[in-house]
Amino acid sequence: MQNIPCEERLHRGPVAICECLQSIPCNPCADACPRQAITVAEINDCPVIAADNCNGCGLCMLHCPGLAIFVVDHTYSQEQALVKIPFEFLPLPEVNASVQALNRSGECVGVAHVIRVQKSPNKTNVLWLAVPHELAMEVRAIRLQKEQ
Repeated sequence: MQNIPCEERLHRGPVAICECLQSIPCNPCADACPRQAITVAEINDCPVIAADNCNGCGLCMLHCPGLAIFVVDHTYSQEQALVKIPFEFLPLPEVNASVQALNRSGECVGVAHVIRVQKSPNKTNVLWLAVPHELAMEVRAIRLQKEQ
């Protein structure tokens, strides 16, 4: 189940998007949200994000064991959106690097630019990626560019 905010909310600033597809006993994202924007009605239900209560801080992303939460910010710039994705691979990309932007199926859909690598004390780091607006709802992973 995807919980996509309305177009108007997407253009008001950063907001978390949950793409959790498994009905399993899990709720750390709801417990992590300081604004109570995430609810899990029953422990086996997928989380629901109240987009109007979410400020896109991304704390839920760091606590999601399924890497199913992303932050999208269409207000980043005129030409680009900012997509924050959880990332647990090594090596980490360098800031200012160009990387292949991948969709949910692992297919390359374009190029993303690494704006920030937010390191976490647990194994889940967060990559801040600038992508064209039209790719913001598609980009969910990256592949490092091959060295020439």
